[in-house]
This record gives sequence, structure tokens and C-alpha cells, in this order.
Amino acid sequence: MEALLIVVILVLLVVFYAIAIYNKLLKNKNMVTEGWSSIDVQLKRRANLIPHLVSTVETYMDHEAELLENVTTLRTRSLDFTTPKEQGQAAGPIAAALGRVFAVSEFYPELKANTDFSDIHQSLDKIEEEIQLARRHYNEAAQNLNILIESFPCNLVANQFRFQKADYFEIEKADDPANPKVELG
Repeated sequence: MEALLIVVILVLLVVFYAIAIYNKLLKNKNMVTEGWSSIDVQLKRRANLIPHLVSTVETYMDHEAELLENVTTLRTRSLDFTTPKEQGQAAGPIAAALGRVFAVSEFYPELKANTDFSDIHQSLDKIEEEIQLARRHYNEAAQNLNILIESFPCNLVANQFRFQKADYFEIEKADDPANPKVELG
């Protein structure tokens, strides 16, 4: 009888330990989802500001139509991407294109004096900072989940319930030689 009781207690301990591991994995998976949601919100805010920037700038930049068209094209393409890897690949060229717009704007004093342009520029700068903060939060959550999924004995529970490792959100730089060049005029 005592042996049976010991076996039952051991089985219950294993079951409760597996439940605790499952809950920990689930919590970390939800943290990854929450982190990605924060990034997604900021990327959409940036994408929504780009048409306002283009419409404000195009009246001043007569000779930069191709640049503005490329910014719009990059923005439109980025809206189709959903995974962290795809968004990371899209974020670098968009940031570079926006940087080029702001660099070219230096040659247009009337544009620099325009309050709408200045407001949009400040908003985009703030959004870029928010993207970086959200990126750090997301990548930390992804790292924690990935470590759990790979660690023993958590990997036994993770494999049983098909938990997947999370991709990191890595913004690829537009000037990285491994990335294709995007000509902006």
C-alpha cells in the first residue's frame, strides 16, 4: 500500500510539474504576442504618417517625384508583411528612404519652415524611438520563450504541445551588403 501511495505521489508531482512548465511556456508565448502587438502598432502608425509626409513634401519637391514614389511603394509593400522577419526586412529600407526625404528637405527652406512638415518629422522620430523600445521588449520575450523551448525538461512539454520558437525582430540596415540596394532617385 505504501509503495502505491509513493507511486501516486510521484505521478502527481510529475503532472503538476508538467502543468507548471506548460503555464510558464504559455505565459512567455503570450509575452511574445504582446511584444509583437506593440511593434505592429508602431509600424502601422509610421505607415499611416507616410502619406501625410508625402503629400506635404510633394508640393515643395518638384524634382524629387521618384524619391516620393519609392517611399510610397515601400510603405505599401510593408503593409503586406506580417511576420517579424518580413517586417524587419522592410523596416530598414523604409527608414533609409525617410532619412533620404529628410536629407533632401534640407535643400528646401520653405519646406523646412512648414509646420506640418516639422510636426510629421517629430512624430516620425518619436515613432522610431517607440519601435526601438518595442523591439527590445519583443526580442527579450522571444529570447525567454526560445530558451524555455530549448531547455530540458521544458523542451519535453514544449514539444508535446507544439510550442514554436519565436523569430527575432531584427531591422536589416539598408546599407548592409547582404541586402539588395533600393534606389531612391
